[in-house]
Amino acid sequence: MLNFIFEVFREDNSVSVSEILKETKGAVQSYIVGLMIETCIFTGLNWAVLLVLDVQYALLLGILGAILNLIPYIGGIIAIALPVLVSFVTKDGYTTPLLILVSYSVIQFVDNHIIVPRVVSSKVSVNALISILAVLLGGMLWGFSGMFLSIPFVAVLKIVFDRIDELKPWGKLLGDTLPQDAVPTAGPEVQP
Repeated sequence: MLNFIFEVFREDNSVSVSEILKETKGAVQSYIVGLMIETCIFTGLNWAVLLVLDVQYALLLGILGAILNLIPYIGGIIAIALPVLVSFVTKDGYTTPLLILVSYSVIQFVDNHIIVPRVVSSKVSVNALISILAVLLGGMLWGFSGMFLSIPFVAVLKIVFDRIDELKPWGKLLGDTLPQDAVPTAGPEVQP
């Protein structure tokens, strides 16, 4: 595949193509690291809630919930259903299943709106708002695959846009860095 890409572009562009490919590989690797961090955080939150609610197999259900969370839509539903079913079987009443449902819904909300945009997107230097929009658009266009691949796709677009002069403004739009002029300073130093 790499040989094909090098053959398509002229020899005078080979350095730029090589740099783009290296940055793309780094962005995809960073995305995977971000997903692993997000999965660990999600596991910890799930496990803590199930432990507090004294649900059997709390650690196993927390890990399964985090893994299932990687599957958009259906994964979250299954991740909530498993501990609810376990609590129905092992506990009396409806209080624990209801608390699990509420707690997992809050965890899902926090994960989707805070953890993923901050942790996963920051690993690939993509703006958090852009990453949310990309995941939503990816889901609408290509379902599960689109949601999963949207952030690395945007990261690759950003890398390419940053290398082409006419597209640099779009690269800045996709990025998560502030321009140097916008960074607040302490002000001019006053000499006594």
